[in-house]
Amino acid sequence: MGDVAAGSDRDVTSTASAARQSRRDLLRGAATASLALAVGLGPRDARAQDASPAAGPPIKVAFVYVGPVGDLGWTYAHDQGRLFLSQQMPNVETVYQENVPENPGDAERVIRGFAQDGAKVVFTTSFGYMEPTISVAEDFPDTVFVHISGYKTAENVGTGFGKIEEPRYVSGLIAGRMSTANRLGYVAAFPIPEVIRGINAFALGVRAANPAATVEVIWTNTWFDPPKERAAAEALLDRGADVLAQHQDSAGIAQAAQDRGRLAVGYNADMAPLAPQAVLTGPIWTWGGFYVQTVQQVQAGSWEAGQYWGGWKDGTVDLAPIGPMVPEAVRAEAEAEIARFKAGEKDIFTIFTGPILDQAGAEKVPAGTALTAEQLLGTDMNWFVQGVEGDPAP
Repeated sequence: MGDVAAGSDRDVTSTASAARQSRRDLLRGAATASLALAVGLGPRDARAQDASPAAGPPIKVAFVYVGPVGDLGWTYAHDQGRLFLSQQMPNVETVYQENVPENPGDAERVIRGFAQDGAKVVFTTSFGYMEPTISVAEDFPDTVFVHISGYKTAENVGTGFGKIEEPRYVSGLIAGRMSTANRLGYVAAFPIPEVIRGINAFALGVRAANPAATVEVIWTNTWFDPPKERAAAEALLDRGADVLAQHQDSAGIAQAAQDRGRLAVGYNADMAPLAPQAVLTGPIWTWGGFYVQTVQQVQAGSWEAGQYWGGWKDGTVDLAPIGPMVPEAVRAEAEAEIARFKAGEKDIFTIFTGPILDQAGAEKVPAGTALTAEQLLGTDMNWFVQGVEGDPAP
């Protein structure tokens, strides 16, 4: 079969930055009961991307993307997963639509169009697609829908997400070792739990390596706006940051760092090709194994709605190659940490084990205890850890 971009009847152009704002607006207003569901691995485990080619009946699988496949960010990472699915399962036809706004009208139209065209599995890959996915799924009970990063399920709707904080912590460890100014910067999209959680994990890694270091945060209120992201990066550089990190979908931050002779940590995919002199590494997504596993289960008739939250051990998240500018001792330290995560000796709960103080010095996590999955996924983490500068709720 093959890989097919959606035709003009579903060609949606993103026109409003507000549409991007809702993406992955994690669990705001969600009940604690919903949060508890989100931690269960459910009936499927993500595999590392080493599955062997699989046969089975022909099947069409659709992907709905919030950004362009060439963003080298969030959407690019998902599209790499789609391509991996095609390679591993040649009997699968994949179709996709990029730049789909998150407003209900556009998103529902695209999702519904794929279901009407015969897609048996539809992956909707941004938080703002949650309600449209649930709505369309009611009318197509024989189609499986998987929503990335949300928390609502139905008989034919499951969810999937990953513990990206694990590689964020290790990237912070590397960044902390590499900073000589003891001042790092972080360009962040929106002050929602997912983003705050990532900033805190990064900062905990930084401070584990360099207790004197601080991490300053600037909010952009956009997911993908390269000029705006670059402007925020330059402001942090002007204030003395010598290493930048990001929760954004473009390489503008890393490129700004390179232009100033500074260093950067990317996100979503390996950004080194766009800023090879600056990029130390970066937390990345590896969605292919999860996609293959899901489609195989649908073909076998064994798929069940569940909520997947995979970590490094599962192969859902990873760290981009460590750059050549990183000294061997730092590289070895990072690789030892990576091995512990992959072996399951460390995980997201280890990262958020106390004692942890907030930026005002108040104890948020007592010694010997760890934040629960509900606390991590919900709105409880509306604070920054010690060493982070900026407002977690601007």
